[in-house]
Amino acid sequence: MKKFIRYLTAVLVILLFAIQVSSDVFVWTDEDGFKHFSNISPPPEADDAKILEEEIQGQITSDRQFTVIKVDDGDSLLVQGLDLTFKIRMVGIDAPETGGRYKPGQPYSKKAHLYLSRLVKDRAVTLKSYGLGGYNRILAEVFTGGTNVNLEMVKMGLAEVYQGSMPKNFDAAPYAAAQNRAQKSRIGMWNQGSHYKSPRQWRKENPRN
Repeated sequence: MKKFIRYLTAVLVILLFAIQVSSDVFVWTDEDGFKHFSNISPPPEADDAKILEEEIQGQITSDRQFTVIKVDDGDSLLVQGLDLTFKIRMVGIDAPETGGRYKPGQPYSKKAHLYLSRLVKDRAVTLKSYGLGGYNRILAEVFTGGTNVNLEMVKMGLAEVYQGSMPKNFDAAPYAAAQNRAQKSRIGMWNQGSHYKSPRQWRKENPRN
């Protein structure tokens, strides 16, 4: 029974994140009595699928804690909770790229990676989710000990405000203000002056193979 409850809770977690991306999540029971979930409209396997919305509201609260098990770079990490592992892309920021196996990374990419690791590695964090981004990563603000880690990376000059499209309900104003202060004080990567290159531009010049 406990395993079933954990499984059901895990499914609800996934659906909660998914519903922020797709307005409708469907649930139906097949002829063998198994329950299925989908955000594809309409689900091809079921004519009597029902929209699942209220069932998952409130299943995840803002104080739900996850443990950071890996920091990939300066703006992405892995967290565990509810017997699941989630890929997190820190919303609203863009840290210097670490490069690849045969390509050197950007200046300050290692410092950004190290600083983020010091802030969150093996620590409990809470997440404010903004849906799914590329590579099936959850877009989220990460908090630990009352600190907005995303914003902290910008304050320390180890990430810039993301230059692409933002989630509609994301407030980028504090991030823009923090970046402006870091630039004026030449903190972190802004110390490069005219030699600074944004991660977005670096990715264009160094596409993944």
